[in-house]
Amino acid sequence: MRNLLWLQGGACSGNTLSLLNASDPDVFEFFSQHNIKLLWHPSLSLDSIGVKRIMEDIINGKIRLNIFVFEGSVILGPNNSGTFNMFAGKPMKDWVKYLAPLSEYIIAVGDCASFGGIPAADPNPTQSTGLQFFKKEIGGFLGKNFRTKSGLPIINISGCPAHPDWILTTISLISEGKMTEDMLDEFNRPKIFYSTTTQFGCPRQPYFTYKISSKELGHKEGCLYFDLGCRGAYTKSPCNSILWNNQSSKTRVGTPCMGCTEFDFPTFNFFHTEKNRSGIPKRLPLGMSRGTYVTFSAVAKGSAPQFLVRPLIKKKGDWIE
Repeated sequence: MRNLLWLQGGACSGNTLSLLNASDPDVFEFFSQHNIKLLWHPSLSLDSIGVKRIMEDIINGKIRLNIFVFEGSVILGPNNSGTFNMFAGKPMKDWVKYLAPLSEYIIAVGDCASFGGIPAADPNPTQSTGLQFFKKEIGGFLGKNFRTKSGLPIINISGCPAHPDWILTTISLISEGKMTEDMLDEFNRPKIFYSTTTQFGCPRQPYFTYKISSKELGHKEGCLYFDLGCRGAYTKSPCNSILWNNQSSKTRVGTPCMGCTEFDFPTFNFFHTEKNRSGIPKRLPLGMSRGTYVTFSAVAKGSAPQFLVRPLIKKKGDWIE
C-alpha cells in the first residue's frame, strides 16, 4: 500500500476538478487498482480536522509518505512569512518545508505548483512561486538542488489545468517503480506528455502549412496562429492527441491555445498575435528560423489547395445553404 497526500496552496482547485473527470478508470478505481491509500485531499476528504494529525504523524515518522501531490503556488507573502496562506495552524509553506524531505516522490500538479502560474503573474502580490521553479528559473521554494527520498527532483505536471490522464499516468509510473529522471525534460516534466507541441494532432495543421488564417473565433476554417494569438506552435503539450473529455481541445473548437503548460503562462495577448513591422509573428514556431519562415510562407501561400481556401460551410444569413 502506497500513501498519497494531496495539499493545495494558492490555487483554484482546477486540477482537482480535472482529476475528477478521469474515466476508465475514474480516480477512485485508479487508487484501488494501484493499491494507493489517499491520506487526505482538500476536496475529497470528509473532514479537515484530521489532516493536521496526519501531517504530524508523517513528520514524526509514524506514517510513510510515498507520494506527495501539491496543487497551487507556494505563497511566501507577506514579507516571506507565508501568512497569506494559513493551513492547520501554520503557513502552508512551512508544512511543505517539513513534508518535502520525508516524501519519496513529489508531484507539482498544474502550472501554479510547477512555475508559479497565475498567482505569480506580475506584480505577484502574494509572493507566489512554484515548488522548484519560479517561471523559467530553477529554484522555486525548495531550491534547485532539492531531491526527494527517491533521488528525483519535483515532478512537474504543468497545465491550467493538467489533464487527468497526465496526472494518473505519472502516479501510475511512480507506483510501479518505473519513473526515472531521464524520463523528465528540462523543466522536470514527463517527456511522454511534453515532447511534442500542441500543434501535433491539431486538425488545423493544413491551414497552418499553407498559411491560411482564421479571422474570427469559433470558426472551423483557418489557423489561429497568424492573427488570433494561438501559442500551439511553440507550446509543449499533447492536448490534440490526448483529448479533453475524450473528445475535444481548444483549437478544435476555434479557440487559440493559451500556452498554459509553459513557464511564461499567463501572457496578456490571448486573442491577438503580436507581429513585427513586416507582419511576421514575433514568436515563431518552435525550431524555425525567421529566414526559413519567410521563405516557406511565400511558397505556401501561393500553392494552397482550393478546398482549403473555400469555407467548409457556406452560410446565408443565419441558415446553412
